[in-house]
Amino acid sequence: MRMSDGARRRRTAAAARWRPATVDLLLVDEAPPSALDRYFYFEDVTTQDSLFRYVVAGVLGVRPTRDKAPLLAELREAGVFLLDACPDPFRNRRDELVRCLPDLAARSEQLRPRHVVLIGAPLYDLAYEPLRAAGLPVVDARLPYPGSGQQARFAEGFAAALSTLSQDIGR
Repeated sequence: MRMSDGARRRRTAAAARWRPATVDLLLVDEAPPSALDRYFYFEDVTTQDSLFRYVVAGVLGVRPTRDKAPLLAELREAGVFLLDACPDPFRNRRDELVRCLPDLAARSEQLRPRHVVLIGAPLYDLAYEPLRAAGLPVVDARLPYPGSGQQARFAEGFAAALSTLSQDIGR
């Protein structure tokens, strides 16, 4: 077994624990972090957890603490779920994202989300049209990833995207 197989299983199990029965809002980012100890659904992340922090702030309207479990439960109750476009970290964004698109559409369709928001401008550029063509309810919002100085732009764009959706998501 490769180390990446074990890491993928750990990520899959963590995500499954927090997957809502009904997905009102499907958030899609590019891929999990390359650091094996960091992931949106891991409860024990102590550094570099900006995606989680900004999603919680945007959806739940609270500033997250390091006690992630109660906030993950609130996201689940609100019908919010995060899916990685590619199941494993990658080095070459464009090649890998293109390769992951067919599987992403199929995995997204299985969740039957009411709304889909793509996180990361490169992902939006590659995936928006194919996912819309597949019949998925993708929100037309080109958001940066909330890191590398883009946190304020993400927060503003995410708030605008959420305001266009029905009032029952996270509120």
